[in-house]
Amino acid sequence: MLIFREIISISLTAAPWLLLGLFAAGLIKALIPEGLLKRWLSGSGFWAVFRASVIGAPLPLCSCGAIPTALTLYRGGAGRGPAVSFLIGTPGIGVDSVSISYALLGPFMALMRALGAVAAAVSTGLLVASTDKSAQMTGRVFSSCAANCRWESCLGEEAVTFSGPAQPLLQRIGGGLVYVFSDLLDDIKLWILIGLVIAGFIMAFFSPHAMAPYGSGIIPMLLMALIGIPLYICAAAVTPIGAGMLMAGVSPGTVLVLLLAGPITSMSTLGVLRREMGNTALACYLSGILATSILFGLMADQVVNLTGMDVAGQIGASRELLPQWLEWTALAVLVILALPRARGILKRINTSLKGRLKKE
Repeated sequence: MLIFREIISISLTAAPWLLLGLFAAGLIKALIPEGLLKRWLSGSGFWAVFRASVIGAPLPLCSCGAIPTALTLYRGGAGRGPAVSFLIGTPGIGVDSVSISYALLGPFMALMRALGAVAAAVSTGLLVASTDKSAQMTGRVFSSCAANCRWESCLGEEAVTFSGPAQPLLQRIGGGLVYVFSDLLDDIKLWILIGLVIAGFIMAFFSPHAMAPYGSGIIPMLLMALIGIPLYICAAAVTPIGAGMLMAGVSPGTVLVLLLAGPITSMSTLGVLRREMGNTALACYLSGILATSILFGLMADQVVNLTGMDVAGQIGASRELLPQWLEWTALAVLVILALPRARGILKRINTSLKGRLKKE
């Protein structure tokens, strides 16, 4: 019963912010033109890599969904460095995970997570760019990714293209919202549930600061990175696990390493990179993620130690801003939207909207 209460408590805290983040993600997907993505990811050098990390950060794609998108953009003119930067920045942090990070982890951890994701994308993109002499991508990436993950569901119904007439605004918004509340939510809902259950167990069985003697320093951070890098878990799903670890006494820096390394990559991403770019690029990719994650973990702990900040005390602080009825309503809406029947209804509504707009 205690575990169930903790799961419900953390779910109520997260639900309104996750719902808000998904809505914002749908608008971003609808309103950012694909041609703009191509232009921003073109070229090479530091600024091209930086642009790719920044523009990829808010987009609603998981690590597997970012694979075909990034490589399609690469074939359209993007350099290897910007493509890898986009590949890291996109799943590392998004508007949905920023909102849930603020709700469950507090403003400090949300800020460090966003900065760390961008830094990992830039540093790793530059490292991988240094290996790009004359190598070119091949078409094998799509069969490789499809064999390892459901990237088709991450991309939704529409492939990444750079031509064709622009869709009406209402049609784009409808398609973006249907995508995040059907395909994207369907792809992450199991992982979010797993994350909430794990967080409930941690918060129920570990008293505050119980793991403090074991949860800080280089060794725990390296362990978190080694666990997180091959793990496939989305940014929103790993957030409640991080909240539970913070409540159990694990240092903010160690938690931050898991929050950065976990969503950024997966075994599918590693396999694609090795096949398409070679072992040297893969080594640079892993080195960049590992070094940046641990560096930001050490920085976070140093800031907390110097300022005396109570990071664990910030957890759930945003809940005081929202009435309980709103939390229960948001949770009920998310549960309903996660049902397969709701997904079908949303898609039928979107199809009907497209038909009406075409007639007009």
